[in-house]
Amino acid sequence: MRRTGFLWVIIFILLVLDTYIFQALKHVTQPMANKTRTIVHTLYWVVSVFTIITLIALPYLQNANIPKALRTYLFATVVGLFFAKLIAVIFLVVDDVRRGMMWTVGKLYSNPSVPVSESSDGITRSTFLSWMGFAAGGTLFGSLLYGFTNKYNYQVKKKQLSFPNLPANFHGLKVVHISDIHSGSFTDKLAVEKGIRKILDLEPDLILFTGDLVNDRAVEMDEYKELFSKLKAPMGVYSTLGNHDYGDYYQWGSKEEKMANLEALKKVHEEMGWRLLMNEHVVLDRDGHQIALLGIENWSAKGNFPKYGKLKEAYEGAQHHPFKILMSHDPSHWDAEVRLGYTDIDLTLSGHTHGMQFGVELPGIRWSPVQYMYKQWAGLYENGRQRLYVNRGFGFIGYPGRVGILPEITVLELVG
Repeated sequence: MRRTGFLWVIIFILLVLDTYIFQALKHVTQPMANKTRTIVHTLYWVVSVFTIITLIALPYLQNANIPKALRTYLFATVVGLFFAKLIAVIFLVVDDVRRGMMWTVGKLYSNPSVPVSESSDGITRSTFLSWMGFAAGGTLFGSLLYGFTNKYNYQVKKKQLSFPNLPANFHGLKVVHISDIHSGSFTDKLAVEKGIRKILDLEPDLILFTGDLVNDRAVEMDEYKELFSKLKAPMGVYSTLGNHDYGDYYQWGSKEEKMANLEALKKVHEEMGWRLLMNEHVVLDRDGHQIALLGIENWSAKGNFPKYGKLKEAYEGAQHHPFKILMSHDPSHWDAEVRLGYTDIDLTLSGHTHGMQFGVELPGIRWSPVQYMYKQWAGLYENGRQRLYVNRGFGFIGYPGRVGILPEITVLELVG
């Protein structure tokens, strides 16, 4: 019942946005021929009505015999249109506020008996802002559509990290770090397989996965378990859990059903040959030299995400090892606990943010909306001798695409 009410609120907001934007559309299409103007107006309302019908139908499509990919793209398109309209409205509101101020000033300082109208300069500005709003909204929507083509465009990011306390026999250790697989979002098994091949072609010594294997349910791995079990490395494949792995965002029939799902997911890690670290550490040995690898359950400094992790338990017994790697899904853990109380943890590996799957990464420019929530959201961060690497995610969730922030396979070469 609550979901239905929320849906109708969204539909009402969309209708308000559509009506408001249409007023601006009528303004900018005035110079067009009657036939052209009619076609533009009709297309606008056809798309708007399609959006609302799709929103109403979405809850029923979940149980219909409709391909998962089609449902996902329909949902993403509707969401994209919603945000595109919000962006357009910002420009239109600016124009309305500007014209309102001009009207007020005109009334205050002009002869009240003389009608106040916009000058040709004012009309030009109004048209310009309206077109800018349509252009900004259209650019956002076009970018989101283009992003559909990038969701399996795996990028290999290579970093060489120097640690003076790294035991000599571990110099040159090649670690592949992946995170956030989200198998429940996949719709193209062959594309995912190409990503697996990319990892294997790198010939890593060690593979580390930092959580969110599924969106909610262990059964999401049924189709992909065999594929990911191909990931092998001489020093092993190790993994941790992320916030989505606990099934906290799914409506379970009972607590017991939810717990059974988590146990089934742990079993999936085991069946793939991955060593799942649950608030514990293992010792990695290379020709007689040793380092400690710690892995904890999800722990977040953000109030909306759970704190299942127990770093104290994982750390116990690892303190005497000269070099330590920690796998912790949420990067907010680094500032909140790791840097404060565990200053001898040399390297922390995280994921979780996906770089929001949307942003800009160009030489000298690095931006994503997620940076307003997470200080460390993608790539390498350093503080003194400690390092944090945040993987941009192997998979995707929600929006079935990536704009500017591409799926990542990280290769870390550790040197002395």
